[in-house]
Amino acid sequence: MANNARAARTPRVPMTSARKTALVAGIFYLITFISIPTLGLYGNLKTDLAFVTTPGSSTAILWGAFLEVIVALAGMGTAVTLFPVVKRQNEGMALGFVTVRTLEAAMIFTGVLSLLALVHLRGGLATTPGADTGALETVGAALVAVYKGTALLGQTLMPCLSAILLGTLMYRSRLVPRALPVMGLIGAPLLIASTIAVFFGVIEPISVWSGIATLPVALWELSLGLWLTFKGFKPSPLTDSPVDVRPAHAVMASAVS
Repeated sequence: MANNARAARTPRVPMTSARKTALVAGIFYLITFISIPTLGLYGNLKTDLAFVTTPGSSTAILWGAFLEVIVALAGMGTAVTLFPVVKRQNEGMALGFVTVRTLEAAMIFTGVLSLLALVHLRGGLATTPGADTGALETVGAALVAVYKGTALLGQTLMPCLSAILLGTLMYRSRLVPRALPVMGLIGAPLLIASTIAVFFGVIEPISVWSGIATLPVALWELSLGLWLTFKGFKPSPLTDSPVDVRPAHAVMASAVS
């Protein structure tokens, strides 16, 4: 009886390669949001010039740096996962998307290196008897400035360019509902303007205006991650046909024949 019941069950539909691609890309996008706690983990690090000469634990900063490393790797993962699909819409823009994501990760890693150097400076040279406090504070301030600069360009400007490139690809291909990339395409110019304003000191990096400008792009990436994870790609010729990985001369020969 039990055997008959098992036989009567509807066979499970296997997950297609397109669905797997969307799932992995969506998970990568969701992982990129784990760096949000760094806003609290870093505390007053960005404004406290005496941080390197002040005794205390640096564990919170190390955890924040670790989360940023994960974000950088996940960001590259989104590009590598989506490239084989979106390149069918426009290979040049898809390659640009991968390049932007790679630059973003490189800048994040640079910022993390400055934090690790700051922690080392605090735990090593700063505790040495007779250390030049003024010089240490100057070096510490320089390392913090490096982190702030890489955060501005890597985690603020690069997502704008990513939103423009991937948003355009997703809008034209209709792989996801068009309302999703529209958020990114509208939000990208706002965030670019905010980034320029921060660059020239018109507004503060963390302010009401920068928060408002960041929201649409953040919602675009979050909604894209959720959609790809739980819904996948919408039916499209881009996902129906497999990628032709044969050499170019083989493709041309088969086309002529």
